Amino acid sequence: MALVLAAAVLPVWAQMLIPSPKEMHVLKDRKVEIETVDARVVPGIDLPSEGYTLEIRGRKAVIRAKDDRGLVWAKSTLAQLEDVHGLVPSVSITDYPAFPVRAFMYDAGRNFVPVEMIKEWLDLMSFYKINAFHWHLTDYPAWRIECKVYPQLNDPRFQRKGRDEGKFYTYDEIRDVIAYAKERGIMVIPEIDMPGHSQYFTDTFGFGMASPDGMQVLEKCLKEFFTEISAEDCPYMHIGSDEVSVSDPEEFMQFCESLAREHGRTPVAWSPGLPAAPETVHQIWFTSVGEEIAKNGFSCPYLDSYMGYMNHIHPVLNTMKFFFHQPCGLEKTDGYALGGDLALFPDVRVDDNSRISLHNGIVNGLPAFSESFWCGGKRLPLSDENLVPEPGSEWYDKLADFETRLAYHRDNFLYDYDMKWVSNASIPWRVTLPQARGTAPDEMEWTEAWGGVIDFQSICRKNGVELLPTMDAWMTTGIYAARDTVITAWVGFEAPDRADRMSDGIGYQGYWEAQGRLFSGDTEIFPPKPWNEPGKHRYHEHTWHNRVPEETPYTDEQFCWMREPASIPLKAGWNEIRLYCPRVFPNTNNWIVTFIPVTVDDKGHVSEADGILFR
Repeated sequence: MALVLAAAVLPVWAQMLIPSPKEMHVLKDRKVEIETVDARVVPGIDLPSEGYTLEIRGRKAVIRAKDDRGLVWAKSTLAQLEDVHGLVPSVSITDYPAFPVRAFMYDAGRNFVPVEMIKEWLDLMSFYKINAFHWHLTDYPAWRIECKVYPQLNDPRFQRKGRDEGKFYTYDEIRDVIAYAKERGIMVIPEIDMPGHSQYFTDTFGFGMASPDGMQVLEKCLKEFFTEISAEDCPYMHIGSDEVSVSDPEEFMQFCESLAREHGRTPVAWSPGLPAAPETVHQIWFTSVGEEIAKNGFSCPYLDSYMGYMNHIHPVLNTMKFFFHQPCGLEKTDGYALGGDLALFPDVRVDDNSRISLHNGIVNGLPAFSESFWCGGKRLPLSDENLVPEPGSEWYDKLADFETRLAYHRDNFLYDYDMKWVSNASIPWRVTLPQARGTAPDEMEWTEAWGGVIDFQSICRKNGVELLPTMDAWMTTGIYAARDTVITAWVGFEAPDRADRMSDGIGYQGYWEAQGRLFSGDTEIFPPKPWNEPGKHRYHEHTWHNRVPEETPYTDEQFCWMREPASIPLKAGWNEIRLYCPRVFPNTNNWIVTFIPVTVDDKGHVSEADGILFR
C-alpha cells in the first residue's frame, strides 16, 4: 500500500483496509458522515479492469470505476473506511487488482451446503474483492445439479449413504446464486468433474463417464445445463479431469472441451490431469508444478491453486501462508497468469455444515488470500511460507501490519462470523532441531522460531534435517506476569487435515494428543476437560478410500482452535513455558504444534490475550 500523507496523518482505523489499496492520500484533517454517494462507471478512465477511484469531498463520496465490478469494490472500500460511529476520513484512493481472477472454491459434491450458506460466503468474498465462486457441484458421493433428462442422477439410491443423499440444487436455485453473486461482483464458475470423482455416475448407470455410453449421457446432461444456465451468466465451465486414468484421454478431453466451447464457455481443467488444450484454463494444484512454473513460467492460461487447499494444515498457519504466497510466481499478471483459486475440499463427511467455516478458517483465510492476489507485488518463495520471518525483517513487519488489520476486521466487521484466529506472529520460541526419538533435550541443537503455530516439517526442511518416521522436539518461551495469575491458551500437538483422517487421534483421557506435553515452570499442564472420545480416531495412513474413517465426521475436540483453551498458571515474574512435541508416526504432514494465548468473551469469541509479555 502506498500511503501519501498530506495535511494530516491518516487515522489509524483508516489504515485497516483489506486488501490494501494501491494509493491512498489524506485530503483534510477531518472525518465526516457521508450523506450522498456519487458512483458512476466511466469506461474510458485510465485504470485497468476492476479499477476505481474513491474521493471524500465534504460529505459526499465520489466513485469513478472502470466497470461494474469496480463500483462494487469501491463501495466495499467505503464500508471498510467507516469507524464505529459511521464516520470516514477525508481521503482519496486509487485502486485496481494485480490479477484478474481471485476465486474461492467449495466442494458441494462431497458435503452439500444450503444456498443460504453460499450467500453468506458470497457476501464475505465481495467484502474482500474476491471475484469468482468456483462451485464444485459433483464428486464421488453425488451429482448436485437438478437433472431433468436423467432424473435418476438425483435419486438417493445411487448416492453415497450419509452424504446428504437426495440433496441437490434446482436450476432456479443455481440461477438465484448466480444473480446474487453477480450483484456482488462475483462470477460463478460451475464444475462438473469428469470423468474422475464420479462413482455416483457408475452406480447410477452401470458404466463410467469415459465409455461411449457414458459420453452420450454426459452430452445430454451438459446440453441441458448449458440451456438452463446461459453463457452470459457463466462464461466459464470447469470440466475437472484430474485423478483418473482412461483408455483414450485425448478423445475424452476433446469431447468435453469442444462441447463447452460450442455453447460459448471457456473450459477450465485441473492440472495435472488429463491432457487439456493450450487454450483451456489450467488450474494448477501440484506444489511441484507450481515451483516449476515459478522458475520457468507457463504458456497457457492458468490459475494458481498450488498455494495449498484451505482444508490442509492449520487455519491459523494458513492465514500467514496465504498472505506470504507469491501468486503464480509473479508480481502481477503476465496475460497467462490469471490469478488464483483458493480451494476447500472437506473430503471427510460433515454432519453439521455450520462448522465447515470454523474447522477450515474460511473467514480468516479469504482476507489473507485477497491481500496476496489483489495487491500482488513481491512476496515470499514457497519454501518460506510456513515460517514466520525473523523480527525486524521486512516481511515480519508486513505480517505484523496485516495481523493488526485482520484483528481490526475480526472485531469490527466479522464478529458475527466467530472467527477462530488471533494475532500470534510475535510469540518467540527456542526450538530444538528435531532428533531421533529418545534424544535428550540437552543433546539437541536449538534454533529460533516465531509464531503461535510451529510447523516442524518446515523447520526440518529449512535446517537440512532429515525427516525421520518418528522424532523428538522441544520448544520453549518465557512469559512475564506482574503477579500470580492464570492465562488461557489454545494448545495442540497436531493439526489434522480435513481432507482425510490420517492423525494420531484424540489423546488418552487426561493427556494431550500425539503424546505431547506442556509445562509452565515445574507444573505440567493437562487438557482442561475430559475428552468425549479418549484414544479414538487413530489412523496412521491416508483414509481417502477407507469408508469407515471418511464417513466419521470430525468433532470440535480434535481441532485445538475449536477446543476450550487450557488454563496456564503463571507465577509473578518470568515463567518458562515448555512443550514436548514428538512426531509419533511416519507419513504425517500434521506435525504442527500450537500455543496461542487467547481471551474468550461471554459469547465464546476469541481475541488476543491482553498484557502478555514474551521473551
